[in-house]
This record gives sequence, C-alpha cells and structure tokens, in this order.
Amino acid sequence: MTGGILEVLLVNAEGIEHPHLTWKPTYYLIVECGTQVHRTKISSGKDDKAWWNEKFAFELQPSDLKNSTHVKIRIKKSGFFSQGTFAGETTIYLGGIISEGLDRGLVEVEPAPYNVVLEDDTYRGQITLGLKFIANDQEREPKTSISRSIMSFWKFSWWKFFIKCSHRSPKIKSN
Repeated sequence: MTGGILEVLLVNAEGIEHPHLTWKPTYYLIVECGTQVHRTKISSGKDDKAWWNEKFAFELQPSDLKNSTHVKIRIKKSGFFSQGTFAGETTIYLGGIISEGLDRGLVEVEPAPYNVVLEDDTYRGQITLGLKFIANDQEREPKTSISRSIMSFWKFSWWKFFIKCSHRSPKIKSN
C-alpha cells in the first residue's frame, strides 16, 4: 500500500449565523485529518459569506491511511467578545476518495457545499470545499488495460511493417 497527499481547498461559508446590522462576524477554520491540524486565516466577509480561498495539504503515510478516515472542519467565530467561539463543524469521510485515488493515482472532487452541524446536531448554513487525493508514485505501477496493450502492439507491428516495405526499392531488369 502506498501513501499520498490530500489537498483540501476551503472556499467559503454562508448562512452560518444571522447577519448583524452593525457588523459582520468573521470566522476561521480548524482543519483536522488524522493527527495533522491546520488553521485558516480570519475570513473576509463579503456578500453575507465568509471567504477563505485557502488550500491545505495533508501528507498521508501508508500507516496513516487507516487512521485518516475523515476530515473534520471546525468553524470558530472571531470577534472582540467571542474569540474562538464554536460556530459549527463539518465532517467529510475519505474512504472512497482514498481508495479510488490509490487505484487511479489522482482523484479530485470539485468544490461543493457541505452542511454545517451545530452543537445540538441541527444544521445551519453550508461550507464550500473541494478535495484532491494524489497517490505517491514511488510504489505504483501504471495499470494498463488489455485492450490498450493490444492496440499498442498492433500500431507498433504495422508501423514496423510499413517502414520495412518503404525501404525496399524495386529492382528493374533491363534486357
């Protein structure tokens, strides 16, 4: 089994909290995968959304793949009176992404919205994020299908035959 790199692209969140008339709340995210933890910058609030547009990479060793079953993203509110207050979380399970990534070498999930779960297990808002898993190529052998092998052989055989035929020149006998 080989390891790989999991990239998490954090785009934005919306509908997490009701907007205030006087100020817009700002947030930061804590992203956990296995034992690795990353923290985003504080969001910029535009259009009633919190924007990050940050990408984090988690290097997963073969021994980590069994323990790294999910990515947990915690949303924390940042402000004058509420530094680090829990605002919700999202958990994304990685089983299919990792197994397909190990088979193909690369799997990319385009940014999509995921529900934000509150402390009381209700949903409020969505966070948009994308995932990419890149398998390490050190131990991987490229998988070639049988039909591709046959086509490759067929092309090579005809090309070789064509070259041999083109180099022959007709001999003309004169009387």
